Amino acid sequence: MGREAKTVCPLSHPRVALHSGWHAGVQCGTGRRITNLGARMADITSSHLSAKVPLTALSEEEHMFRAAAREFAEKEIRPHVETMDREGVFNQELIDKFFAQGFMGLTVPESYGGGGGTFFMAVLAIEEFSRVDASAGVVIDVQNTLVNNALERWGDEAQKRKFLPRLVRNTVGAYGLSEASAGSDAFSLATRARQDGDHFVLNGRKLWTTNAREAGLFIVFATVDPGLGYKGVTAFLIERDTPGFSLGKKEDKLGIRASSTCELILEDCRVPKENLLGEVGKGYKVAIETLNEGRIGIGAQMVGLARGALEHAIAYAKERKQFGKPLAEFQAIQFQLARLATDLEAARLMTYNAARLKDARHPFLKEAAMAKYFCSQVAERVASECLEVYGGYGFTKDYPAEKYLRDSKIGKIYEGTSFMQLQTIAKLILA
Repeated sequence: MGREAKTVCPLSHPRVALHSGWHAGVQCGTGRRITNLGARMADITSSHLSAKVPLTALSEEEHMFRAAAREFAEKEIRPHVETMDREGVFNQELIDKFFAQGFMGLTVPESYGGGGGTFFMAVLAIEEFSRVDASAGVVIDVQNTLVNNALERWGDEAQKRKFLPRLVRNTVGAYGLSEASAGSDAFSLATRARQDGDHFVLNGRKLWTTNAREAGLFIVFATVDPGLGYKGVTAFLIERDTPGFSLGKKEDKLGIRASSTCELILEDCRVPKENLLGEVGKGYKVAIETLNEGRIGIGAQMVGLARGALEHAIAYAKERKQFGKPLAEFQAIQFQLARLATDLEAARLMTYNAARLKDARHPFLKEAAMAKYFCSQVAERVASECLEVYGGYGFTKDYPAEKYLRDSKIGKIYEGTSFMQLQTIAKLILA
C-alpha cells in the first residue's frame, strides 16, 4: 500500500483480479481504498477449511491482504507511534487513511460500500496493526468487530442504509456499555431510557468508551426498567450531535494511550425511536453476542502486540554483545525466546481457530473466551520477558519494549476481564 510504480499492489494482482469478488481496478496508493474484499471469501473459507489444510495456512487472497495490511502499518502507522503515545492523541490524518484504504469497513457488505470480507480478514488486519501499535489495532477492532458488527446483525434495513455507508466512509463508531457500577456486572445499568412519544429520553453516564473522542456514532445501552434486570436493557444508536449528548473526562491511561477512552454524558438526551437497535429489552442480546465476537478481535490484538515485542527482542538479542558475543548466542536467551515463540504460536492458533469457526458459522463461544483469556496472558508475559532481554535499556522510553508491556495490560481487562472469561469457559465445560 502506498508504494510507487514498481510495487505490485496485492489487490490489483492479475490473479486476484480474476476473482469476481475483487475490484480489478483497486490499487493501494494514496486516495485508493481496499474494497470488495470478499464476494468469494465465504466460499474460499469453506473450501479452505474442508480441505483440512493447516490452521495458519492462508488463501492467496488472505496472504495478499495480510501483506497489504502489514505494509500499511509499517509505512503509515509506525512513524506516528511514539508521538501519539506521548501525547495521548490519535492522529486524525491516520484515521482518515484507515477509511481511505478500507480498513474501517472490512466486513460490511459491498451493497453498503464495505469490503465484504470475512471476519478472519478483520482479525488479520487487527493483528498486523497491533504488531506496530496496539492503539491502532483497537481503533479498527472496535469499528469492525463491535460497531459495524452490531449494526449489521441487529440493525433494520433503514438503519443499515443510513449508518453503514458512513461507518465505511468517514464516521468512527464507539460502543458504550460500561458504567461506574456496571463493569463485569455489565447489566446492572443506572442509565435510564424513558419513552416519550416517538423518542426515548436517556439520562446517565457511561465510562471507558473506546474511540469516543473521534466517534460520530455511538451504540449506547440503557435500561427501560431497572426492575426487569437484564431484560430491561435496550440498545440505541446515538449520533454525536444529538441534543443532550456530550463527552466527559478523557482518561489518562497506562497503555494504548493514543486510543481515546472517555466518559459519555446523557442529560435528557432525546433519541428518535427509529434509532432503537433491536427490540426494547433485547439489548442484552446485542451486547452479549457482539462482545462474544469482539473477544476474538482482542485475541488478535494481543497476538499482534506479542509478535511486535518478540520481533524487537530477537533483533536486539542478535545485535547486543556481552562477554564478546551476541546475546542470542547464550543458551539462556535462546531458551527464553524459544518459550515465548511457542506461547505466541499457541495464542495465534487459538485466535485463528475461533475466527475460522465464526466464519464457518460453527459454535465459537468457548473458543473465543479461551482465545481472549490465553492471548492476554501470553501478551503480557511475552512483553515483560522481552523487556528483560534489553536489560536496563528496556526500562527506558528510548526502546519500544516498555510500551509493548504497558499496552499489553489492557488485554486482561477490557471486553470482559480474565476472570469473566474463565467463568464463561467453566460454565461451558461443566454444562
